[in-house]
Amino acid sequence: MGVTFTRITLDPAVMAGVPTLRGLRIPVATVVAMVADGMTTEEILAELPDLEAEDVAEALRYAAEELRERHLPLRPSA
Repeated sequence: MGVTFTRITLDPAVMAGVPTLRGLRIPVATVVAMVADGMTTEEILAELPDLEAEDVAEALRYAAEELRERHLPLRPSA
């Protein structure tokens, strides 16, 4: 059973087709990077007021699902 994302949009006319949130010019990768940098959802919403808390949560779910589907090159552990 596939995961459905209702807030993630792919439109070649918006941000060259990278995944964005609700058609806004806010890439999913930007939000995920903000979380990785230690920002809270509240801080992200203050920085990007067009977003909603569910946008942040769905961006993280989308990123997690994308990683499940790909094998990224990693340095072997010792």
